[in-house]
Amino acid sequence: MKINEVAAVRAKSGNVSPLRRLLMCVAAVAVSGVTLVAPAVVSPGTTAIASAQADACPAVQVVFARGTGEPDGIGRVGQAFVDSLRPLVKGKSVAVYAVNYPATRDFLRAADGANDASNFVQNIANTCPDTKIVLGGYSQGAAVIDAITVADQPTLGFTQIMPAGVADHVAGVAVFGNPSIRLLGNPLTALSPLYGTKTIDLCNGADPVCSNGDDVPAHSLYEQSGLTTQAAQFVADRVNAPQASITTLSGQG
Repeated sequence: MKINEVAAVRAKSGNVSPLRRLLMCVAAVAVSGVTLVAPAVVSPGTTAIASAQADACPAVQVVFARGTGEPDGIGRVGQAFVDSLRPLVKGKSVAVYAVNYPATRDFLRAADGANDASNFVQNIANTCPDTKIVLGGYSQGAAVIDAITVADQPTLGFTQIMPAGVADHVAGVAVFGNPSIRLLGNPLTALSPLYGTKTIDLCNGADPVCSNGDDVPAHSLYEQSGLTTQAAQFVADRVNAPQASITTLSGQG
């Protein structure tokens, strides 16, 4: 789908909520038969993480949604982000939850991931109130995180709306290659009143998924570009000193 066609869909949905517009635009791109998300290159060393690790109430709980086509787990970008985060949080225990959803080219199934992530996050907030929650997502997984941090009413299959109070338990949010930047014209930092100031939304140069650029390989190079390390530092600063005034960064190109 060409940018002007995306704009036409966006215009037709002018009075619709941002999340619904995002899913409508994603659906339109899917129907057009054009690939929205560049194929992910899976590292042979990627480890699937299917559930939270052993500590019932860890100091830090990462909830990450992988990108399109990646196998079950948190994916390459998620693993690079977590690996960078662990040594930065001053010895705090870090548990990881991989959002359970298909991550296929049936993009509206991102709502399944949003429901799963929301349920998990709400459970952690209720049962482990002192745990610092970190939300993250890459590509289609970033759209999953958009859903749970933006929606305030059921939208296109997403029904598990997070209560506003959950935001108090979320220390930081990191999204990479987020389609909302291209399809809605804004990063998550601008779309979410509750989570925007604690979010870092990164686009790798001319990555066409999150910008109007045409550098397709850029979408598969978030680890190599250093953006996962940048995001980990941003989140670690919030986890280590949550009361500190931190300026949200955006690396969109």
